[in-house]
Amino acid sequence: MQYFLFTFVRYTRKMKKHRSEIPKGGEEMTFWEHLDELRGTLWRIIIVLIVTSIVLFSFKDVLFDDILLAPKSKDFITYRLLCRLGDLLSMPSLCIDPSAFQLININLAGQFTSHMNISLVAGLIISLPYIIWELWRFVKPGLTPAEIRGSRGAVTIVSLLFLTGVSFSYFVVAPLMINFLGGYLVSSSVANQIALTSYVSTLTLMTLLMGLLFELPVLILFLTRMGIVNPGFLRKYRKHAAILILVLAGIITPSPDVFSQLLVATPLYLLFEVSVSVSARIHKRQREPAG
Repeated sequence: MQYFLFTFVRYTRKMKKHRSEIPKGGEEMTFWEHLDELRGTLWRIIIVLIVTSIVLFSFKDVLFDDILLAPKSKDFITYRLLCRLGDLLSMPSLCIDPSAFQLININLAGQFTSHMNISLVAGLIISLPYIIWELWRFVKPGLTPAEIRGSRGAVTIVSLLFLTGVSFSYFVVAPLMINFLGGYLVSSSVANQIALTSYVSTLTLMTLLMGLLFELPVLILFLTRMGIVNPGFLRKYRKHAAILILVLAGIITPSPDVFSQLLVATPLYLLFEVSVSVSARIHKRQREPAG
């Protein structure tokens, strides 16, 4: 966000009207003209998001039965793969059944609001590449030629990282979390009847958070360019990062099963190592003599 604001300020100061919008005198765009262009960008993003969400709203059966409620079924692909792995490793505990709880609706408008929320979140996920492209199109004129060359493929990389995080959450984190929390009992006298709104909010929040967490390499790239972090700093605290990732994996998957925690922690640690590598490359380029 700081990098975006910094670029916007430079954008408003330096960028001239381009192509057909350039006046004869070569005058720079005013702050209000830039603000108006930002407003147009935001309106296009909002319109695409709303239209996508409305289209998805009409596919209720697909959104709920085939996607949202799928991790609750023992036929979900993750459970089937874990069960096969358990057979190979002689670990029957990996063959799990997540159907130990029942979803209920306790609010009059609960199912309708859940339908709207899921449509909006799904619309956001699908529209994300376009949203990032619009933001990139807005800030690009405020960048130097060197920065533009160094940012080639940024839209694709940011989109892929987010979608990878969303997929990782949906196929790995969510099933493990649902299996543990949905089947956890403090007493056999207390049955688990989970509110639909609670299930929806937990699953969507975790999915979006994991999508943002997978943007770590991009964040490290910007912080390295701004001189806030460097590869030496990241390597120095590599062990601390590993411990933090294990703790985070334990929070995400509160199951006492070590295998489940490692299943979550391993990709997160690899993501950290990718971030270190990205920081090292950027730092090396910055120290190379110009020309």
